[in-house]
Amino acid sequence: MVEGRGLFEWNQTASLMALACNLMRDPKKGKAASPNDFNPFAPREPIPVLKGKEMLSALKAAFIKEK
Repeated sequence: MVEGRGLFEWNQTASLMALACNLMRDPKKGKAASPNDFNPFAPREPIPVLKGKEMLSALKAAFIKEK
């Protein structure tokens, strides 16, 4: 029951924060914010983690210049 109330209150707070942000934003410079941008309990896409040779090749490509 406590978790449900926390989720409910965060949904309300995130909606108010998104509303305030969208009222002050410049429509020409960016997209509108959604309540999920401010809600810490909103489902997010997992960040991919590179492992093994994939990680090494990605780091090598990012930091070492090939001649």
